[in-house]
Amino acid sequence: MKKEISVAGHIFRVVLPDDSPLWAEMGQYDPFYVESDAPIFELELVDELPTMEKTLYFDQPTEPGETKIVIYRCGEDWYFESSSTSSRPVSMKLWANSDFTLSKLLIACPSESLFAINNALMLQYAFRTAGMNTLEMHASVIENGGKGYLFLAKSGTGKSTHSKMWLRNIPDSHLLNDDNPIVRVLEDGSVRVYGSPWSGKTPCYKNLDYPVGAMVQIVRAPFNKATRLGAINSYAQVYSSSSGIKFDPQMGDALHNTINKVVAGVKCYALQCLPDADAAKVCYEAVK
Repeated sequence: MKKEISVAGHIFRVVLPDDSPLWAEMGQYDPFYVESDAPIFELELVDELPTMEKTLYFDQPTEPGETKIVIYRCGEDWYFESSSTSSRPVSMKLWANSDFTLSKLLIACPSESLFAINNALMLQYAFRTAGMNTLEMHASVIENGGKGYLFLAKSGTGKSTHSKMWLRNIPDSHLLNDDNPIVRVLEDGSVRVYGSPWSGKTPCYKNLDYPVGAMVQIVRAPFNKATRLGAINSYAQVYSSSSGIKFDPQMGDALHNTINKVVAGVKCYALQCLPDADAAKVCYEAVK
């Protein structure tokens, strides 16, 4: 069975056996299903991958609890192995062709099937759309007043906590996504943020989009203070929170061009803050 999924206007196709139990587990994709004959990539679930000669390309350093990803090259093609944490066995093996238009997924740990397909789709989506003025971000997003506000930080720093402070203390605030929103630069130079089927530990899967009001780096501090960032620090902020193989020359250049456009069109801030209501109010006043 084939199904097409549209995320931030980019359509991709998933191919699973008709009787695969994964279809029932993938309810987060329900708001994003469409019908299309022109997907930008296709992922197929397979029972085995062909034997291939692999060369290690990148072994990602991870913090405890973070997803582990190892990248290989197979000539011009790509091969990935991933586990939910560095202490867990490999759950996903993914082969992709040179431009990420086609991939084959082998689930190596059946108990983590949903993690495996989610991770595979997130990787292929980020890499395939890198040259399409699109960024897959690591952020929590609040919608307020018809605009999206992205809170950026390393895992465990407090971006989700800050979103909760907005929901509790800033009227008419709504959560758009809590971990992996998509940012796109449109032809007119405007920058929009989109919900996605991937939202970390918080089930928030909304097929909605808004103009970006601001991006805010969350920094733990014993006080609450918002500071507008200049171009260089804004670039560093967006760069560190976007996904992609940044050390690959072609993909790195594409991401660089997109990040420059985002920084030119979006106000960026650093919020030194406590995890309290006043932090949300200080942030709200600054970004508004």
